[in-house]
Amino acid sequence: MRRPHLPARLPLDPYILALLATVGLAALLPARGPAATSAELASTGAVALLFFLYGARLSTREALDGLRHWRLHLTVLAATFVLFPLLGLAARGLVPGLLTAPLYGGLLFLCLVPSTVQSSIAFTSIARGNVPAAICAGSFSSLAGIVLTPLLAAGLLGGDAGGFSLDSLLKITLQLLLPFLLGQALRPWVGGFLVRHKRVLGHVDRGSILLVVYAAFGAGVVAGIWHQVSLQRLAALMLVEAVLLAVMLLATWYGAARLGFGRADRIAIQFAGSKKSLAAGLPMASVLFGAHAALAVLPLMLFHQMQLMVCAVIARRRAQDPTPELAADRVADVSPVLERPAPRAR
Repeated sequence: MRRPHLPARLPLDPYILALLATVGLAALLPARGPAATSAELASTGAVALLFFLYGARLSTREALDGLRHWRLHLTVLAATFVLFPLLGLAARGLVPGLLTAPLYGGLLFLCLVPSTVQSSIAFTSIARGNVPAAICAGSFSSLAGIVLTPLLAAGLLGGDAGGFSLDSLLKITLQLLLPFLLGQALRPWVGGFLVRHKRVLGHVDRGSILLVVYAAFGAGVVAGIWHQVSLQRLAALMLVEAVLLAVMLLATWYGAARLGFGRADRIAIQFAGSKKSLAAGLPMASVLFGAHAALAVLPLMLFHQMQLMVCAVIARRRAQDPTPELAADRVADVSPVLERPAPRAR
């Protein structure tokens, strides 16, 4: 029996280091005047490109096949878009004692972002869980987030995210929905190209997000919003996020057990239902928050690294369980699983 490769230490995501370096560059050399306008236009184009690629990569057939495991997917969606937002709303009582209003807005936005795909699959595989279910659950969450995250942000954040104004809805449609739908429509013609150049396009994805971060944080520096954040507030934010992550990990694990899911499915639900996507959240925030996007994405960036470190520990411990129900460790590579439908819930 093939044992999964376990990381020797807690992961410090290299991309987080790149994001921090980008934030530092924006703090030292923010774009001003005509350069700021150019950076904003480039950021807008990068967001549209990202959502075009998201649409072009998502296989409609795989999503339909995954409907066979509908109970698991509904559980993940409920954790992502119902339980998370409810906890975010409950955290409103921490203002102004622990959190400032802008930081709370970012925390609430974090609770509205869809789940991750890649890290959910990786941790589920390491823990010998239901890998096909994790693939489908992450894909469904990303797809639902294209619509649900902007709508929830507009409804729950109100004026901080532009409300339901015609301008905000137009931005969402032009920068998020339209490129995504265009990618889906062109997938039969560009899908093969994207698969063949997956590694190169991954750099395009990450480079685009770095551009969005630079534009957002640079605008925040020019506007002077960073004078609103102190080290004590940042420490309080990290504490609140640690509690939030712990609650979601416990709720998804024991809640899935109460719903009758087996061990392998519970692993997929825990990892897919407790995490948030930095890749999806950053461009969405740039559209929804505009000049205030810098503080809005700070809680998401901190939560992203925290979830990677905590879930790495949990995945290693789950891998040592003596009697897994699904031997996902027999899958040497996750990619062939994409060609098979998810198994039925047990």
